[in-house]
Amino acid sequence: MSSRVRFSPDLGAWLVEQLNGGRPPLALVETMVAERMEPRVASAIVAAFVAARSDGRPVPTDSLLLEDEPEPYRYEPPLLAPGSRLRTADREVRVVMRSERPCLAVLEGLLTDDECSALIELGRPRLTPSTLVDPETGQDIVASGRTSFGMFFRPRENALVARIDRRLSEVMGLPEENGEGLQLLHYPALAESTPHFDFLRPTNDANRASIERSGQRVSTLLAYLNDVEAGGETLFPALGSSVSPARGRGVYFEYANSLGQVDERSLHAGGPVLSGEKWVATKWMRRRRFVPAAH
Repeated sequence: MSSRVRFSPDLGAWLVEQLNGGRPPLALVETMVAERMEPRVASAIVAAFVAARSDGRPVPTDSLLLEDEPEPYRYEPPLLAPGSRLRTADREVRVVMRSERPCLAVLEGLLTDDECSALIELGRPRLTPSTLVDPETGQDIVASGRTSFGMFFRPRENALVARIDRRLSEVMGLPEENGEGLQLLHYPALAESTPHFDFLRPTNDANRASIERSGQRVSTLLAYLNDVEAGGETLFPALGSSVSPARGRGVYFEYANSLGQVDERSLHAGGPVLSGEKWVATKWMRRRRFVPAAH
């Protein structure tokens, strides 16, 4: 069951202005609740605006459908191994920070300097403007909320990628075959990505088919490939925290459980690069063996 919630166009314009200015969604919800709006309604309106901007589609104008309140997300034991050091076949990775709800960890020594430089040089000639998946059609579109350039390596396409694929799967606690191809992203000066989720929303045929083939995305591991002069942090608005990029550092987080639930506290964004540039490699893990769409 669902009900339609109406709001004023002035509120919508204010939300767009505040999100464009980088104000955290949680702070917007708190302001709306302070103005006597029901917390659940305030959260739903802000979430709808954040999701629309993340997906590259128009924000709601004056109303939205409010679904019945879902079951609270049920946290399960994390896939990430416990301890301050994660031992892989060829390297020891240090855990310098971790949280439990959601599971999030900052990792040092994930990649070597030489590996970072080699990934950049291999991927640079293959970069194209980054895209988002249109939630209605499932098609890739170039969206204003993501001003980076990207490319994908094929799984194990060369010795370097094969070594990194293996290490990242060991860190993430899932079989290598569950991983999507390693994605390389380049953010030039002033580039950023707006708040978004990495899990797939089953709102179009392409996403539903992808989940059917491989299961939901369950975790993300970002590996920073260079030191950024200023800006470029990975922001977690719902948690009020951020991670600064540094060569070889990684940030890992989980957002889907075995019950089919997804954790919206995993909302994240790439802050604008204020000086210099940012290079990052991303690995997504699926619930089952990753099977790409046939072309």
